[in-house]
Amino acid sequence: MTPKERIFVAIDTPDINKATELAKALSGEVGGIKIGKELFTAQGPNAVRGAVGGEPLFVDLKFHDIPNTVAGAIRSSLHMRPFMVNVHASGGKAMMQAAAEAARETSEDLGIPRPIVLAVTVLTSMDDSDLSDVGQKGPAAEQVERLALLAKKSGIDGVVCSSQEIKLLRKACGPDFKLVVPGIRPTWASAGDQKRIMTPRDAIEAGADYLVIGRPITGAEDPVAAARRIVEELN
Repeated sequence: MTPKERIFVAIDTPDINKATELAKALSGEVGGIKIGKELFTAQGPNAVRGAVGGEPLFVDLKFHDIPNTVAGAIRSSLHMRPFMVNVHASGGKAMMQAAAEAARETSEDLGIPRPIVLAVTVLTSMDDSDLSDVGQKGPAAEQVERLALLAKKSGIDGVVCSSQEIKLLRKACGPDFKLVVPGIRPTWASAGDQKRIMTPRDAIEAGADYLVIGRPITGAEDPVAAARRIVEELN
C-alpha cells in the first residue's frame, strides 16, 4: 500500500456541491473519501455515492442500536459500495457479530467486495475525564483495548482508534487487525477539538493502516496542495 492510499479525507459538510468539488479535486491524490453524518443526513445515500464518484468510500455513520437494526443498516449501507463501514464497539458483542455477518451476506448477494467492518472504540475528542463523566472505566487506553479485543472476538476487521493507542492495539490484536486513525494533525495544522492526536508520519510508523484527515486538508486554502504535502511527508 502506497502512502497516499493510506489517507482517507473526511469531507464534513451538508453542501453536496462543496463535497463533490472537494472529492473531484482530491481524486487520485489520496486513498479515498470519508463521508459522515453531516452530508449523509442532509443529502442521502445516492448523493453521497454520486459526490464521491469512483473513489473508495468510508461510510462513517457509527451505527449503534440493537443487533437487528444495525444489521439492517449495514445491509442498506452496502448499496453505496463502501470500502469501509463502522459501528460503535460499545454496542456489544451481539451487535458487532450481526454487523459483520450482514456485511458478509449482503456483499455476496450484491456481488461486490465485502467492506472492511470497523468498530469505533473511544472518540478522539474524549479523554480520561470525559470517560469518567459518562460512567465508563478509564483511562482511555484501557477502554480502547477492552473494546478492540471484544470487536476482534466478534468478527470485526478492525477498529477506529486514536493515534495514542496504535502500538497498544497492534500488540494486543495482531498484525492483520485494521487500525484506522482519525485525529491526525500535521505539525503545521491546528489541533481543533481533537485531544488525542499525532502527526501522519508518526502514526504510520507506530503501525496505523489508514489515516483519516479532515480539516488540515479540507480547510486549507489549497486542499490538493495540503494533501500532497502530507503524502510527501509520509514518503
